[in-house]
Amino acid sequence: MVKIRLRRVGAKKAPYYRIVVADSHFPRDGRFIEEIGTYNPLTEPSEIKVDAERAQAWIKNGAQPTDTVKNLLKKAGAI
Repeated sequence: MVKIRLRRVGAKKAPYYRIVVADSHFPRDGRFIEEIGTYNPLTEPSEIKVDAERAQAWIKNGAQPTDTVKNLLKKAGAI
């Protein structure tokens, strides 16, 4: 199954995430199909950048966003 989920790329104690489309069998920080956005929880307010068009296209094709990503997409106005 294809999922839209977060991929952590930040340093220790400084998380920074990329929103990626990946097969559910791949590891969290491993292989992915496409990067569709970023999320920085350290800024105030949190910074969310998403390619809404690509996110909607993937969801339309059957990709399942995780709960956290679903909330981020709603905040960003992508869904």
